[in-house]
Parts: sequence; C-alpha cells; structure tokens
Amino acid sequence: MHTINLSFSIHIISTNKKINMKLYFLTAIASASLGLLLSCGGAGKTEPATETAVAADEHEENTTSLTAAQLKSVGIELGSIEEKQLTASLKANGVLRVPNQNKATVNSIYSGVVKSLFAQPGNFVRKGQTLATISNPDFIQVQSEYLRTVSRISLVELEVKRQQDLNAGNAGALKNLQAAETELNTLRTARSTCEQQIRLMGINPAVIKNGKLISVLAITSPINGVISKVNVQMGSYVNISTAVAEIVDNSQLHVDLFVYEKDMSKLKNNQLIHFTVTNNPGKEYDAEIYSLGSSFEDQSKAVSVHAKVKGDKTWLIDGMNITALISLNKATVPAVQNEAIVTVAGQDFIFVVKDDHADEKPGAGTAEHDHGGETVFEKIPVVKGTSDIGFTEITLLKEIPKNSKIVTKGAFFVLAKMNNTGGHEH
Repeated sequence: MHTINLSFSIHIISTNKKINMKLYFLTAIASASLGLLLSCGGAGKTEPATETAVAADEHEENTTSLTAAQLKSVGIELGSIEEKQLTASLKANGVLRVPNQNKATVNSIYSGVVKSLFAQPGNFVRKGQTLATISNPDFIQVQSEYLRTVSRISLVELEVKRQQDLNAGNAGALKNLQAAETELNTLRTARSTCEQQIRLMGINPAVIKNGKLISVLAITSPINGVISKVNVQMGSYVNISTAVAEIVDNSQLHVDLFVYEKDMSKLKNNQLIHFTVTNNPGKEYDAEIYSLGSSFEDQSKAVSVHAKVKGDKTWLIDGMNITALISLNKATVPAVQNEAIVTVAGQDFIFVVKDDHADEKPGAGTAEHDHGGETVFEKIPVVKGTSDIGFTEITLLKEIPKNSKIVTKGAFFVLAKMNNTGGHEH
C-alpha cells in the first residue's frame, strides 16, 4: 500500500516538471518574439531623436554664457558690425637704399703720406670740405715743371715774333720761323698738361706763379653727406687705390620693395606707402612710389618698386630691411574692431549675443535673453579681409539676425570661458 502511494507521488511530480518546462519554453519564445516585434516597429522612431540630440550637442559646443558680474569684471563690451570705409593695402618686404650718385668713396689722385685727418665717422660734411691732407716731394716737381714751361713760353714767343719780323723784311729764313712756332706749340701743350695736373691736386695754378710751391695736398669731399667710414690714420701711405673715407647722403634715401607680378596691376606712381624698420617696428615712416620696375629681380618672380622716403629720416640707414603696406583703393565694407576677432585652429570667429526666443516674440534679434541672469554668446565663423584704422573687414560664414550685438572687446575672455567649460553651460 505504501509502495503504490509512493509511485503515484513520483509520477505526479514528474508530470508537473514536464508541464513547468513547457511553460518556461513558451514564455521564453513569446518574450523573444515580442522583443523582436518591438525593435522592428520602433526602429524608425528612435533615429530622429538621436539626430536631434547630436544637433543640440553641436549647438551647445558653439555657445557659452557669462553672468553680468563676469561681463563687468573682465571688461567685455558689446557693439555691432559696422559699415566702414577701409583702405585696402598690399603687404610687401623691401630694403632701404641710397642711389649710387648719393654715395661716395673718397680717394687721393696722388700718392702721399697722411699729414692731417679731419674726418670722423658720423660727421656731416659738405661738398669741397677738406677731409685729410697728404704730403709728397713729387708734388713740388710738377709745380716746378709748370713754372719752367711758363718761363720758356715767354722766351719762345719773343723768338717767334722776331722771326716773323725778319721774314717780313726778307731777312730771315722761313725754316727758323717754323721751328720757333713748333717749339711754342709744344711748350703750350706742356703747360696745359701741368695745369691740369696741378688742378687735380686741388691747387690753383695762378697761386704758384709767384713762386710759392705747395707740398701738402688736401683731400676733399665730393658730395654733401655723413661720413660712414674712415679707412686711414695719421702717417698712413695712400695711393690712387686707397679709399680714404666713405660718405653717404641720406637725403635721397628710397625704398626698394619686392612685389610679385600678380600684384603689379594694383600699383601706380604717387601711391602712398607706410613702412616700419624690422628692428624698430614701433616707428612708422611714409614713402611715395615714383618708379615701377620693368624686370624681375634675379631669378625670382618679384619686381622692384621704388619709393622715395618722405619726412623724417632719422635712424634710417642704407641697407635696413623694412616691411611696408601699400595703400590701395578705398571701399565701404562690413567691419569689426580688430580685437573682436579670435582665431581657433586657423579659423577666425566673432561672438554674437544669442536669443533663443527671437522667433517667438516681437523685437526678434534683441541683444540677450535671460538664462538665470546670464548672457549667451554664440561663436560665428568669419573670413577676414582688409585691415585699416583699427578695424578689419569680415565676411560671415553663417547668417545672423540683422542688428545682432557682438562682442567688440574681450572676445578672448569669452573664448577662454567656452574652452574651460567645454561649451556645455545648460
């Protein structure tokens, strides 16, 4: 009896287990089918939500906000994009030059020893001013020869006159007259040669006719200018190949600019140039174009443009490198202050005051909106153009509402705030 009951109980338990297993498998299959159905039916509905989230993230990355206290503490100022008349300009490099006719190397025509020296680097000298004196006994020999020739000419002139009188009375020989005339011509040629040599020495021949010979010659300046170099000293021996001094006249200083052929059509005579010296960029000078080159410089595709320096030339020296801005035509263009533009990874931006509710109320495009007392700024890409008088021409790469307010001062601080917060403010 007990055995039968036990067998019946085992059978019941076994049957229950089979039923439970079937229910488990049915439940699993139903769940999987329901999940597959839901995933297929909902696939088209979740994608737009994802795109919206990405767009929102991108929008947030280009905006940031500052409180009124922050705006005041860093001195941020707001303004608008203005229409400005800017002068377009072309940037070029060049060098300061003095024409060769305004530079001089002073040499002595005759050899000698330096007896006195009056030249020092930096001194201003005038044309004809004595820079040094040299002495040489040979100087006296030329002057003595000149005096002897002058004396002989006087005697030969008398002889020619005497032979002419004899021939007129048929009392003299023609050949004697001819010989006297030939000698007179030879002496006159010799006198002229000596005179030229004496004048080259800087001596007036009339001075030595009284027998006062000069043994010291003066070396004078051939131009007005400033002495840039002195190559001799007291007691130095100089000859025709020795450069005693070098002189530069900066009054004719000009600028040689190197402009590429594509920009030559933009230039013309009398155009104004502003330039700075490389080693002193804080000081600006003016020049005016007077000549356009007609050939390429060396092997480059650059053409030399010449401009005369105007006004003050203090501290300008031949050979200095310069950077110039050549003024071109004026045009009225949209522009902002230079410090309103920031550069990130090679792209230029400005910051516009953002109003998310501009389309929901009259007065759309107002300067700011309330996000808990904060002003929201959006970073807008731009392309820079001409820069002049503290303003830079811009071209917006994204449309903004008309009369939008922009950051005119302190844009760097807004950019720093955006970078520090990663663009996520809300």
